[in-house]
Order: sequence, then C-alpha cells, then structure tokens
Amino acid sequence: TELVLFPAGKSSHYTIPDSITSIGDTAFYDCSSLADVTIPDSVTNIGGGAFEGCSSLTSITIPDGVTNIGEFAFSSCGGLTSVTMPDSVTNIMDGTFYMCSSLTSMTIPDSVTSIGNAAFLGCFNLKSVTIPDSVTSIDSYAFLGCFSLTSVTIPDSVTSISEGAFGHCSNLISVTIGNSVTSIGYRAFGRCSSLISVTIGNSVTSIGEKAFYSCNSLTGVTIPDSVISIYNSAFA
Repeated sequence: TELVLFPAGKSSHYTIPDSITSIGDTAFYDCSSLADVTIPDSVTNIGGGAFEGCSSLTSITIPDGVTNIGEFAFSSCGGLTSVTMPDSVTNIMDGTFYMCSSLTSMTIPDSVTSIGNAAFLGCFNLKSVTIPDSVTSIDSYAFLGCFSLTSVTIPDSVTSISEGAFGHCSNLISVTIGNSVTSIGYRAFGRCSSLISVTIGNSVTSIGEKAFYSCNSLTGVTIPDSVISIYNSAFA
C-alpha cells in the first residue's frame, strides 16, 4: 500500500499501481530521467520530498483522493510546467514547489487554507497565480523571486502577509491587498522594482520594516485610517 522507493535510474513513464495509498517520503527523489508518472485515485498521501529533483517531469495531475502533500514534495522539478491540484488538498506546505523554475501558472484550489514558507520560492516563470478566498495565511518567502508575476490579488480571507512573501518579484506591477489583512510583514514586497499600484485594505494596522523597500516605480500609496504603525524604511 506504500510506495517506498522508485529506482532512480528508471526513465520514461511509470503508472503507480491502484493498490498504493501512500507515496512515501523521498520515494522518487532525484529520479531525473522520469518523464511522466500517473498517480491513481487510491493515493491519499504524497510524502515530503516525494518527487524532489525529478527534473524531467513536465506535468503532474494530483488525484482527488490526495489530502496531504508533504514539504518539498515537488521541489527542484525544473521541467515542471503544469500542475493540477484537487479540492481535497487543504494546505500547500513549506517548499512544495520550491525552485520549480518552469512552472508558468497555478490555480490554488478553494480547499486550501494556507500557503507555506517558500512554497513557490524561485518559480521564476510563474506568470499568474490564483489565490482563493479560502486562504487565511501566506507565509514567509512564499512567492519570493517569482520574477514573472505581474499582478497579485490577495483575497479578503487572508489576515497576514509574512516576511518576504512577494520579495524580489521584479515584474510585479499591481497588488491588491484584501480587507482582512491586518499586517504586512518585513520586506513583504521588498525590491518589487516595477510596482506602480498598491491598494491596501482597510483592516491593515501595521506596515512592517522595509515592507515596500526599493519599490522604485511606486509614486504614491493611499494608507488607510486603520494603520497605526509604519516601521523603518517601509517605503524607502
């Protein structure tokens, strides 16, 4: 019922048997020649680092039965361009898609409530991401270095934007921050050098140190009456 280890030298396509319910931690780790894998509906768990370093994978469809995807499950899958994620997944864990540099778009399902630390860090070609109303937190460095993002809408469900969440997104032009966000963390949008439009929701009370540091294209910001603290170099 558990796939423990796949031979790293195997290539081409692999279909996981229907008897499997869990893909173990690092089960496909560094299978750099694996071009395609079919995950059956019987699987409910994808372990930590399960597909880490599978650089030849170009697409992955996660079946409806999967409820848990471990940390760094698809990290460093440099050839991965598309991911289909089901509504059964509730959390995108730390580093899940870390350094998936070919990933171009991501629709996060409505079931997801949190986006973990460095979840999409280094996804250089990520042009668009849809964050659903179910998400309540965006953790540190979640989208750091996503150079190709041009706009982001943070829904009203999110209450906090953590440290460096969208830092170094150098082509980000516009940001809309929902009305439930109360704090914008340290360097949350630091070095977003193309940013020209920011809408800050009316529940924000704190704008952290260097939150918009080195946003050289930003010419004006309307700060709502709810803000009571603006920390050092917030707009430097």
